[in-house]
Amino acid sequence: MLEPKNNDELPPIPPKRYFTIGEVGELCAVKPHVLRYWEAEFPQLKPVKRRGNRRYYQRQDVVLIRQIKSLLYEQGYTIGGARQKMTEDPEELSKSSVNSSEIKSLVRDLEEVIARL
Repeated sequence: MLEPKNNDELPPIPPKRYFTIGEVGELCAVKPHVLRYWEAEFPQLKPVKRRGNRRYYQRQDVVLIRQIKSLLYEQGYTIGGARQKMTEDPEELSKSSVNSSEIKSLVRDLEEVIARL
């Protein structure tokens, strides 16, 4: 588990449509069994299930998992408190939990586009 101060060092989310539970675990620095538990505790987190009940997460799921992780590990919420916070005002939560690694990734992408022009 990462210390709260190291949470800004999460890797950027690659431009893919679906991610496996192992990939999401690496992107969010959370073990797969924790992701499965959070899936049961947070109704917003519903990955696509395909053959053999394999989970496939989309980009918005990865962002949601990072928000959940921030609430639990950085801000000190309990599972119940984090669930309530996310259902009260999800728009405000998403505005306040922009990750610096996501910003850096967006800046790099924009610099690449500018370089191509």
